[in-house]
Amino acid sequence: MLLIDYPELHDPTLNLAIEEYALRHLPGGHEYLIFYVNKPSIIIGKNQNTAEEINARYVEDNGIHVVRRLSGGGAVYHDLGNLNFSFVTNDDGKSFHNFRKFTEPVVRALRSLGVEAELTGRNDLQVGERKISGNAQFASKGRMFSHGTLLYDSDMEAVAAALNANPEKFKSKSTKSVRSRVANITEFLSEPMSIEAFKAKLLASIYEGRTPERYVLTDEDWSAVRRLADERYRSWDWNYGRSPVFNVRKTKRLSAGTYDLRLNVEGGVIREAAVYGDFFSVGEAAEFAAKLAGVRYDAKAIGELVDTLDLMHYFGPVTRDEWMDLFFYE
Repeated sequence: MLLIDYPELHDPTLNLAIEEYALRHLPGGHEYLIFYVNKPSIIIGKNQNTAEEINARYVEDNGIHVVRRLSGGGAVYHDLGNLNFSFVTNDDGKSFHNFRKFTEPVVRALRSLGVEAELTGRNDLQVGERKISGNAQFASKGRMFSHGTLLYDSDMEAVAAALNANPEKFKSKSTKSVRSRVANITEFLSEPMSIEAFKAKLLASIYEGRTPERYVLTDEDWSAVRRLADERYRSWDWNYGRSPVFNVRKTKRLSAGTYDLRLNVEGGVIREAAVYGDFFSVGEAAEFAAKLAGVRYDAKAIGELVDTLDLMHYFGPVTRDEWMDLFFYE
């Protein structure tokens, strides 16, 4: 099993592109183990509605990356205290859904450090009742990867805040994340160690003390990885637009009245909109709503439209910030 490890690389779009590239293009005669650490990001499951999973205001204010992955499952928060691993192998017809096969080496390493981890349910690693790792898989053309997170020393306040979307605001058939009680692995270590030292312990356990043979990406590999990152993992259409059809309803009481916003969103684009309420205005709210049709459901696109319109004409004395809060924030 060849190791792919670039510890200075923290760009989630490149790290996910490396994983996909290894799956689809590196020689199939080898298995690969990839380790990576991302800067603050939310990694969205393949079948999820991005807007439904994130706290948009917190994400925007804190510059958190939002990237959709190839595998299913729920949304997860990554930061520099979160170590991620991925096993890339042939799909032998027995390994997909077999999370124990891929998590067992990790569990063994954790237990050697005194962390009593175990695989629970379908795909989580827990210590007691608290989750320290979530895992997911993806298969294509006879190859697969099984990847997971290890909450080593993550900012737990950020984990809670970034994923704290309001479930009452959205209605869709997307795969919903299940929130669990989570914990950092550092809480269970008898002695403190850096995340780099922790990774070294994992590698020593997985490779049974042998020095791992590495696969070093060539210039040609890097060119393809960067192209993949640009075309998929940095694409609005992939990260947001691929969301399933969903509806948004948000009601808010402001000084100028009550506003009830309703949207139908398909492919990340507003298809229908309506605004109801007890506010007083000169213009017709339906005229404003019609202008929303065809606009992306994201803060930048809607903000650009709002900046071209006279909100007081349509909705009375309401500010831009109040109106944007109605679209996206709590």
